[in-house]
Amino acid sequence: MTDALIDATLAFLVLTNLALLGLSRLTTCVRVVAVQGVVLGLFTLAIHGKDLTLHPVALASGSVLLKGMVIPWLLFHALREASVRREVEPYVGYLGSTLIGVLALLLSLWIGNRLPLPSPVISPLVVPVALFTIIIGLFLIVSRKKAVTQVLGYLVLENGIYAFGVALVLEEPFLVELGVLLDVFVAVFVMGIAMFQIQRTFDHIDTDQLSTLKD
Repeated sequence: MTDALIDATLAFLVLTNLALLGLSRLTTCVRVVAVQGVVLGLFTLAIHGKDLTLHPVALASGSVLLKGMVIPWLLFHALREASVRREVEPYVGYLGSTLIGVLALLLSLWIGNRLPLPSPVISPLVVPVALFTIIIGLFLIVSRKKAVTQVLGYLVLENGIYAFGVALVLEEPFLVELGVLLDVFVAVFVMGIAMFQIQRTFDHIDTDQLSTLKD
């Protein structure tokens, strides 16, 4: 049952990553990333199965609280302040993004099955899915124009790193991952302030238009 839950959460991460590439409505994208945070919390619990202790429970709770509730709330607030609904004319179109996502998934499967690992992993899908999530996060950062979507890309990138850390460092991942969660919270908080300042000064949060600024 535990192995099935682990594989189900990894498959869900793949589906949500592909969904993010094809979605233009920003509120839906925020909800998808929030669900990713909740699923990663379940992933943390599933990895430890019957050997649950306070540490993995605290880590899973932190993931659900920050990624599934606090950070999405901050992003929804930023969207309301900026009065923006959709990602319009991204650098890479949605169909092209989805095709690139499929290629990235195949590449991740190929690389993940060939990487030398220090110890047996809980599932052969862990490394490929974590790699795929990191790649999608980086792609969202560089292929989208809205600051909110770029923040979401940063969160997806960290989700991939989180999956790596929890799955491959079974001995003592907790302090590291709790530190990462705190870093993510601070980073998103700062990004939210930056988006508010951009919106107040320039009446938009389209980062592409900032390149037209002159001295």
